[in-house]
Amino acid sequence: MHCDSCANERCKKTEGIIPKYCPMQYEELVKEANEILQQEENAKFFKAAAQIEAEGYGRWPRIREIAEFCKKLGYTRIGLGFCTGLKKEAQTFCKIMKEYYGIEVVSVMCKMGATQKEAFGITDSEKVRSGTVEMSCNPVGQALYLNKQGTPLNVSLGLCVGHDALFNKYSDAFVVVMAVKDRALANNPMGVLYTERYCARMLKD
Repeated sequence: MHCDSCANERCKKTEGIIPKYCPMQYEELVKEANEILQQEENAKFFKAAAQIEAEGYGRWPRIREIAEFCKKLGYTRIGLGFCTGLKKEAQTFCKIMKEYYGIEVVSVMCKMGATQKEAFGITDSEKVRSGTVEMSCNPVGQALYLNKQGTPLNVSLGLCVGHDALFNKYSDAFVVVMAVKDRALANNPMGVLYTERYCARMLKD
């Protein structure tokens, strides 16, 4: 059994039987997780997240949630790692953060470094457009640049699958997601979960 097929949902109750194979059977794991959340750096961050959830639930768009979250933590300057395909969206994000909330955004685009894909062993046939010069995305470079800038929080906007994971891994600061890329569904990856029947042709060739 996995959480997605659980009808019990003991985790949302104060008492009751914990189903067999439930992650909560690992009491030491839960204890360890709670202790980590109570560590000073994490506790402040986690508490602010809970407060934002309650204050803006169902009313605030995600960009405001991020801004209000920053205000609670006293952040006036944050980082943004974005995809070149969402440059206009990145510009709007930075504009809104500055004009509405007084938050400066240090932004860095995915192509930073101007390194051709061949340098990473990517062949011409593996490019998006074969026969052309394509610069590789550099999510590690984005993260290291923002580390150098000392941003206390970094936002990910539209980074490719896998690149987003590397950005998160090498960012010294916590990373929150503004939006993820899904070129097939207008950057709305949840769409396929709501319309699986109609999107079946996209799920398998």
